[in-house]
Amino acid sequence: MPDSPARRAAAPARAERPAPAHATARPRRRWVAPTMAVAVLLVAWQAVVSLGVVPSFLLPGPVDVARALVDDAPLLASHALVTMAEALAGLALGVAAGFLIACAMERFGPLRRALRPLVTVSQTIPTVAIAPLLVLWLGYGMLPKVLLVALTTFFPVTVALAEGFASADPDACDLLRTMGASRLQVFRYAKLPAAMGSFFGGLRISVTYAVVGAVVAEWLGGFDGLGVYMTRVRKSYSYDQMFAVIAIISALSLALMAAVDALARLAMPWRRHGRNPQP
Repeated sequence: MPDSPARRAAAPARAERPAPAHATARPRRRWVAPTMAVAVLLVAWQAVVSLGVVPSFLLPGPVDVARALVDDAPLLASHALVTMAEALAGLALGVAAGFLIACAMERFGPLRRALRPLVTVSQTIPTVAIAPLLVLWLGYGMLPKVLLVALTTFFPVTVALAEGFASADPDACDLLRTMGASRLQVFRYAKLPAAMGSFFGGLRISVTYAVVGAVVAEWLGGFDGLGVYMTRVRKSYSYDQMFAVIAIISALSLALMAAVDALARLAMPWRRHGRNPQP
């Protein structure tokens, strides 16, 4: 039965109805439990210090840490900028290297068999053993820190992309080949979309390694950065300032992870609509 004029006039009104209240409340609920858990942890931490269970010079309370953050805010901000620059530069280099290595491993079978054990072995070497050598060879500037961050961040991206390429639907690849698609087109339209989820999963791990790797590299030599600041305040037993740096490192890592999540939503719109990226 054809729609009446009244129904056609009511259709736009139905389409413009706001989302139900329970649908808009769901994102808020996701923040309630973590916020309450952090609040309880901070209150318990402050209570332990205030009641004298642990001496304040060994474990400063959240109030002391917050005071140190405020008092040294300009100095901490300048050191944090240096650490972030090293972390982002090393992360970009590590992601680019991981992407190229994963693509080469996917394209050439012998190269995949040759590089896979080397990529794994590269992560068994302790970071604290590589950092002094890089500082000795390249000096105390920014370059050794960037290279160390790149070495620690390329592995999750490489492994995640390699597994993502392997998870591409073989039927979709065969369909594209049957339609005359080139090897590059099969990679572009079937394998790369299939690997995007794995790639961003590896990238989330890499961004946490980036900040920590930059700080570890700064411990072993440098002039600026959060790692250098931590080394200085550790020698003076200023644990409240050390905890302040730890809070900044955690905040920077969380900010980078949030940026990766936002980028993943932009790069994979089919996940928002529940579609399959493969043909």
